[in-house]
Amino acid sequence: MAKAPTVDDVARIAGVSRQTVSNVVNTPDIVRDATRLRVEAAIAELGYRPHAAARRLRTRRSSTIGIHLDPYAGGISGVVLDRFVHALTERAGERDMRVLLYAARTLEEEIARLGDLLEGGEVDAVVVTGTFHGDPRTGWLMDRGLPFVSFGRPWGEDDVEAPAHLWVDVDGAAGTRAATRHLLDRGSSRIAFLGWPSGSGTGDERERGWRESVASGPRWVVEENVAAARDVVAAGLVADPGVTGIVCASDSLAIGAHLAVTLAGRPDLPVIGFDNTPAVEALGLSSVEQLPERVASGALDLLMGENGTVVAPRAATAGAAHVLVEPRLVVR
Repeated sequence: MAKAPTVDDVARIAGVSRQTVSNVVNTPDIVRDATRLRVEAAIAELGYRPHAAARRLRTRRSSTIGIHLDPYAGGISGVVLDRFVHALTERAGERDMRVLLYAARTLEEEIARLGDLLEGGEVDAVVVTGTFHGDPRTGWLMDRGLPFVSFGRPWGEDDVEAPAHLWVDVDGAAGTRAATRHLLDRGSSRIAFLGWPSGSGTGDERERGWRESVASGPRWVVEENVAAARDVVAAGLVADPGVTGIVCASDSLAIGAHLAVTLAGRPDLPVIGFDNTPAVEALGLSSVEQLPERVASGALDLLMGENGTVVAPRAATAGAAHVLVEPRLVVR
């Protein structure tokens, strides 16, 4: 078996000292560009990988990003977060970082768990998911100076001009806008929107894309439940039979709408979901795909820079503070 390359091998190939190699690996900003590029070329040529445990001891960093693992709640659309966590773990590994999953059933439990992780030096940064207006987690993290980025914008704050913190999100309005325009292009003239009750940042954004694109059409309200969505759409079609297309805030709602239009004897009435889960794919329904892999890359770029290998804390207002990923419409 071939011997793994060492720091001495890299130093010899690059013509520098061991300390310079260590500086390039751990604190590249202090090394002159020409020297750093020479060392990086030697690292790439030899396939050198720093010993992770030794590096953690030397730098006093855990090289770990924490993320909350949501409790299993059933339903259809949870696959999006699963894809995000998988992509985050994979892309973090490419940057010599690890991902630590922690569980909590309530916000209070999550904050307590974050306190344990911070006190124990177990994480260098955190990714927060499922943000909402007045989210206590983001304020807690900012007060303690633990670097973090959220999957979800700081609802209620000025997201772009003066963001409360670093965030990455999917442009929900762009997704429903594309879905609505697709139906308009196909000849639908009265397009309904099936969404959640007002007050949900994510739901309100998805509704906004529909409103900006459609001239007329009812707005139907329902909680995230397939059977309830079926009943609401069934009643809506009786009250407004002129509806010629339905855009939905989620795939769960789209499946309920699909059941309703089928039972109403209108199986050709187009229904478009949001999340592009395997369930709507199996039913042949069009849907907006969030592309959580791009969200994961955006989160790491905000935490570490585009090519960084360590977490570099940055204030949200100090520069590019957000990444807004445009989803894609998958037509079936």
